[in-house]
Amino acid sequence: MTGTKRKKKNAIWRKIHTLRYEDVKLWCVRRLPVLEWAPNYNWRADLLPDTVSGMMLAVQQVTQGLAFAVLSSVHPVFGLYGSLFPAVIYAIFGMGRHVATGTFALTSLISANAVERLVPSTISNFTTDNNSVVLGLSEFEMQRIGVAAAVSLLGGLIQVAMFVLHLGSATFLLTEPVISAMTTGAATHVVTSQVKYLLGMKMPYISGPLGFFYIYAYIFENIKTIQLEALLLSVLSIVILVLVKELNEKFKRKIKMVLPIDLVLIIATSVACYSADMEHSYGLDIVGHIPEGIPPPQLPPMNILSEVVTEAFGVALVGYVASLALARSSAKKFNYSVDDNQEFLAHGLSNVIPSFFFCIPSAAAMGRTALLYSTGAKTQVACLISCILVLVVIYAIGPMLYWLPMCVLASIIVVGLKGMLIQFRDLKKYWNVDKIDWSIWVSTYVFTICFAANVGLLYGVVCTILIMVFRFPRARTLSLKQMKEAECRFKTESDSESLQQVKIISINNPLVFLNAKKFHMDISRIIQKESTWIQQLPEDMNKCEQNTLLTPVSNGNCHGESSLQQCTSAKQTLIFDCSGLTFFDYTGISVLTQIYTDSKKRNIDVLLANCKASLVKALTLSGRLESDNVIFFESVSSAIGAIQFNRNFCKPNEHTEV
Repeated sequence: MTGTKRKKKNAIWRKIHTLRYEDVKLWCVRRLPVLEWAPNYNWRADLLPDTVSGMMLAVQQVTQGLAFAVLSSVHPVFGLYGSLFPAVIYAIFGMGRHVATGTFALTSLISANAVERLVPSTISNFTTDNNSVVLGLSEFEMQRIGVAAAVSLLGGLIQVAMFVLHLGSATFLLTEPVISAMTTGAATHVVTSQVKYLLGMKMPYISGPLGFFYIYAYIFENIKTIQLEALLLSVLSIVILVLVKELNEKFKRKIKMVLPIDLVLIIATSVACYSADMEHSYGLDIVGHIPEGIPPPQLPPMNILSEVVTEAFGVALVGYVASLALARSSAKKFNYSVDDNQEFLAHGLSNVIPSFFFCIPSAAAMGRTALLYSTGAKTQVACLISCILVLVVIYAIGPMLYWLPMCVLASIIVVGLKGMLIQFRDLKKYWNVDKIDWSIWVSTYVFTICFAANVGLLYGVVCTILIMVFRFPRARTLSLKQMKEAECRFKTESDSESLQQVKIISINNPLVFLNAKKFHMDISRIIQKESTWIQQLPEDMNKCEQNTLLTPVSNGNCHGESSLQQCTSAKQTLIFDCSGLTFFDYTGISVLTQIYTDSKKRNIDVLLANCKASLVKALTLSGRLESDNVIFFESVSSAIGAIQFNRNFCKPNEHTEV
């Protein structure tokens, strides 16, 4: 036993001694992505769009920070801190170039459960280890932010632990229908929580199972207590916000800078409220005193960590899932990669470190990411510039927001959730592609509404796994065999023969969320590798020859390598034989359409043969295929015949089932 321990110890020391500078540098770059993009930053081309985007993002960060802090049941100033520190941390450790981390509606709503449970509005005798009053705020407010900071700390530690355990690879279980349903249901909860501010009603905090329905029952029972002034101001604010945002979206290509309607509305309503003294004349709830400056770092109350475990897990999972979906969308849109496990570290540290500065739980928000898209942001510098402007607000402009009506903040929250709420439109595409995915979406949404976002997410994942367990046994076992070559010749006008070999991949297995990601990665890697090699070939290459791309794929995974030679007189062609594709889901359809889009960008034609009617319908309704070109064929031979007829090539085809 002692000898075995000694050998293990010697092996560890040998590994330490064999570490090279390149290995350490590679590890640092992988864990600190800022070391990769910052030295290569193009100041001349990227600084101006990043500056414009950063200015627009700062406006949204400030308004959402104030609003989501109220949603989290803490003083609005802590939302400003939550818009500053997490964005800086993520810019250093995160990989999403258009992911703006900060306050987030869903995580704020989850942390509010802990705040209201441990420090209810009617009781102020809660005690913590931190008894000092900071920034002139009452001890009651400091107790509340202490609970929210504890949720952020523990949630971040959970995310860091998941990074250490390499659980980022398990995110394939989070399918798009589950994420869409969970975020839509959580957004519905957030809107419901703001109804009391929109209507100007005084009502107790209601949460727990079926709390969604209890809130509306209370509203209807006390409908006579609605404050007409608050209701009119809320309706006017929502109409203005929606109208101007739609106009900004419609004419964004014609105008250099969109109108920051959120900021304009805050300033206008604050001035109007101050001029008319609406707080005393009409009894409107206002934000109140906004402290100036940033407090010194302070440890969150550690004695309550055991009491906020449930909320911390909800923050860790819901925040990460929503943020990862935005990071993947950004990576797909701008053609770069995102490490799922590294995102665990980035978001974990974005919650742990800011918790020492009285920050509420953070995550990426769809509205901020969409803003960075529309304003042409290039890198994370846009987020850093927004942080500088948020800092200016904290030290100079914050106290001027004293008269901001709460109903206006609630209106900003509701309109900001538009992107999540319109995900109801996803139901149509899920119904067209796979009725089971549609059922998962509906049931996950119902569970989220009846219970909470983390419960709905857990239900969706479990339900998806169980369904796949029952569906996969029906799939035909994968078999590999070599098919007879089919050779076709066609005379060109110059009576010369040209020979083109077609790449054929036969799929004899289901294409679902369990294997779709690996299938996509392997196919994309092969196409990219071969395309890069082709570009290095001499231009005067006279030999027109192309080796068949034959890649065995097991359960959607490609193994092995292929060789490819470019035919300078013709486009590459990739044929998928879908005769063995027994069933699919929405994720599988998304992967096929993404492969089609990526191939078109590389000037590669994609044809699909032996497709079932359901597959053709699903791909057609996806809306991402070119309607002018015929890509569906009854058989592989008919696809080859079409290529032969249109391009006048000789085609030997080698066909290996994948």
